[in-house]
This record gives sequence, structure tokens and C-alpha cells, in this order.
Amino acid sequence: MKGIYTALIVLSLLAVSCRKETASTVEGIVRVGDRILTQVDLNEALPPFSNPDDSTLAAEHYIRSWINDNLLYEVAKKNISNKETIDQLVENYRKSLIIYQYQEELVNEKVSKTIDDRSIAEYYEANKERFRLDRPLIKGLFLKIPIGAPQIEKVRSWYRNITPATVDDMEKYCVKNAGSFDCFVDKWVDLNELMDNWPVNYTNETDVIRSNKFIEQKDDTYYYFLNISGYVLAGDITPLEFVKSNIKEILINQKKIDFLRKTEEELYNKALNNGQINYLKG
Repeated sequence: MKGIYTALIVLSLLAVSCRKETASTVEGIVRVGDRILTQVDLNEALPPFSNPDDSTLAAEHYIRSWINDNLLYEVAKKNISNKETIDQLVENYRKSLIIYQYQEELVNEKVSKTIDDRSIAEYYEANKERFRLDRPLIKGLFLKIPIGAPQIEKVRSWYRNITPATVDDMEKYCVKNAGSFDCFVDKWVDLNELMDNWPVNYTNETDVIRSNKFIEQKDDTYYYFLNISGYVLAGDITPLEFVKSNIKEILINQKKIDFLRKTEEELYNKALNNGQINYLKG
């Protein structure tokens, strides 16, 4: 029996690695009662693995867990005493879920469209003190080039002179030479996150970005180039574009409650007027 189970795992893993919806992927792997675990189910449940041993272990665990869950479910169905209560709870949850989904779609359709750039800017201006940074942000360009890559002097020239032409040159160069390239001259990025890719741990990153527009480092494997075209420091007011989406969510939530209350009142009055609601007492 164990041999059959292992064979099933191997076949399942082959299908998982291929990730193709073929006739074999919709066939069942194992059945418990009237429930069948298909290859499609397994594909969707498991992430891709580069290590075959990890894939085997994950598939074995998932299949065994699926079997155990369904065995317990079959026993529970036959022995539980308050089925009506559970059915009611399930129906209540289903109703709540449908209402919630409908309300979210309604808000996205009706309320979100009323939040324009002017409303966001006005809120930002009136609440700037709420948007002070707790970490520095920068604009610029970052390059990570393998040691031994050709034309490093050209790279040094390109990264110090950001133009559409040099950005295009750097992109092509990095593709050809297995480098990393990130141009963010038009958006703010978190300096701390960027420094996670940097070979040197600075004791005071604020002093570094204040005193350097161009920073170059290297380790045994890579050259690192950073062009800082703009920065804001911890404690400064966050730039509007960095918090724009957050402000929009704040404004949506502010309008959401009132909008849903009015929608419920309109539905109620309409249903009352057309006779859809009938009070049976009183």
C-alpha cells in the first residue's frame, strides 16, 4: 500500500512541476467517500519547488492532511447533534459574505470615483503633521553589476548622468551582463529597504545621503552604484505622491459609512413603498 501511495506522490509531483492543465491533471489522486482530490487541486495548493525532496515532502503532507480532514468530516457529519445550528451558522456566514462583497463593489464603483486629486491634496495640506516620516526616502537610480563585467567606466559615466538615453543604455547593459537595474527618479523609495542590497552598513545613513549624490561600493562579487537625485529625511513631511494612495483610502473610509447608511435607507424605503416589506404584527 505504501508503494502505491509513493507512486501517487511521484506522479503528482511530475504534474505539479509541469503546471499544465492536461487530461491527467484533472484525474483524481485519492478519494475519501464522495470527495476526490484532483491534480488540479494539488497544483493550486502547492507552490513550485526547485528541490524535488521539498516537493515530495509538501505533497505527502498535503495529501495526508486532506485525507485526515475528510475522514474526520465524514465521521463528524454522522455523529454531530446540532446540524440545524451549524446549517444556520453557515447560511448566516454566506449571507454576510455576499453582503460584504456587494458593499465593497458598490463602494469601489460609487465612492472611489468621487475621490479626486484635489480632494487628496486638500486633505494632505490640512493634515501634513500626520505624515511625518519615520525613515528617509530617496529618488534616483541603483545598479548592481557583477565583478568582471566589461565597460565599468561606461557604467560609471552613465549612472552619474541620468537621461532617457543613458537609462536605456543601462537597461540593455544589465540584461546582457546579468546585472540589476532600478530607476526610480520619478518615485520615492524607502532608503532602508534599498540599503538591504548594499554591501556596507552605514552607521548614519542620513549623513551619507546628505553629503553624497553619487555612491559607489563593491564586494567580492558585485559593484554597487547609487545616484541620489532627491531625498527627504526621517522627521520631514512625507511627499504627497508617497502617501497619495493611503489618503485616498482614508477618504473612502470616511465616506463609506455614510454612503452605505444612505444606500440601506433607500433600499428600505423603496421596498416599503412597493409592498416588498409587510409588517405582520402591530
